[in-house]
Amino acid sequence: MSRKGFVKVRVLFVDEGHYHHETLRVPKAALDGYERLIDGLREDPEVLKAIYVDVDRLCAAWIVDDD
Repeated sequence: MSRKGFVKVRVLFVDEGHYHHETLRVPKAALDGYERLIDGLREDPEVLKAIYVDVDRLCAAWIVDDD
């Protein structure tokens, strides 16, 4: 799940009835302070500095295993 302090996160966006997903690498430490993963993606300054997350279209997020 993690490699050198990062986790893979799959995010699902919806825009006018169309769904789109992306897989991101997110610092695990940046998400540790949040009860819900989606809150960390929406609120953590380190995540928001490194990755643009369209919070208005974000509808789901989950951690995925490394391949």
